[in-house]
Amino acid sequence: MKSPLLAIMLALSAAFPAVADVLKIKKDAPKQYVVKKGDTLWDISGIYLDEPWLWPELWQMNPQIDNPHLIYPGDALALIYDADGNPRLVINKAYRKLSPQGRITPKGTNAITTLPLEIIKPYISFEQAIDSDDIKDMPYVLGANENTKTQTLGHILYVKGDLKVHKAYAIYHEGEPYTDLETGEVLATRASYVGMARAFRTGDEQNGVPSSLRVESVKREIQQGDFLMPAMQGQLLPAYFDIHRPDNAVSGHVIASPRQVREFSTMDVVVLNLGRDQQIEPGHVLDLERQSPTVIDGPRGPRYPEDSSKFEKLLSDASQLFGDESDEENTTWTMPKEKVGELIVFKVYDKVSYALITKNQHPIRIGDIAVIH
Repeated sequence: MKSPLLAIMLALSAAFPAVADVLKIKKDAPKQYVVKKGDTLWDISGIYLDEPWLWPELWQMNPQIDNPHLIYPGDALALIYDADGNPRLVINKAYRKLSPQGRITPKGTNAITTLPLEIIKPYISFEQAIDSDDIKDMPYVLGANENTKTQTLGHILYVKGDLKVHKAYAIYHEGEPYTDLETGEVLATRASYVGMARAFRTGDEQNGVPSSLRVESVKREIQQGDFLMPAMQGQLLPAYFDIHRPDNAVSGHVIASPRQVREFSTMDVVVLNLGRDQQIEPGHVLDLERQSPTVIDGPRGPRYPEDSSKFEKLLSDASQLFGDESDEENTTWTMPKEKVGELIVFKVYDKVSYALITKNQHPIRIGDIAVIH
């Protein structure tokens, strides 16, 4: 039997027809959903919305959910409509989960998160994108008390730099640079976490005395030249993100993948040539677009450049050089860009950012455009 409140809400919704800016709920969206362990706000919103990044609108003005971050496994969510015909999710407090173990009553830090932390945590905890000039000024490993390539627990590291005794330091290996695909500018350098060590003896760099640290954990081989940063610097893991579109137009590119593969799909992480310099923030939702291939329309009919004759390519290059506009008399046809997916930015530096692909119609590739018009 439906509750009186739910019946009233549904009746009111019929009296107020939907308008253009009312959220569109999926046709197969359930009237009630029980939160499961492992769910995220993004997952639940995706059950109801084609565009899950609009989830704040689905949860707002809800007296039962003051903070939509504080939803727990075992909670039952009901879909209702307010007096203006807007869909809302509320907690159905009349619901009780009956099982041999009783109803789940999670507390404290068990509230579900915005994004799947098990996917993005390695990139937040173990990946850094650092200015190469900054790396030059950081303390680095000179050697160890054992002449072996792999330093293990209990080994002592000797580091160039005056470190603080008892303080923990994360050790990173300098990787390949992240470069802009169009300008070739080095935007940042990839740094991969290799281990953790704690200083027990301070150094005196001016007099050639290294600091001494004891290795406490190792993720991969520690090498001479690996550099150090204070533990937790750049490693903090936010559980909640303010998911929203940027206020201004943005355009950049997918420039790399931490996994170094050629194509990516939903729930893969990519690197963008967009950062704080472009007012990018954690939680920003961007579209992914791809430039459709150019067509050369020559004597043999329309062809893609790789299938065209040298003369047709020459005409095409000349047309692009002199900036001729595309029309029916031109040789070169520049096709539009098409949307191929969406992503959410979760970690931001000055010139680059890490983002999680949340939707894709086609495999995402290096060079695809991250954009908001």
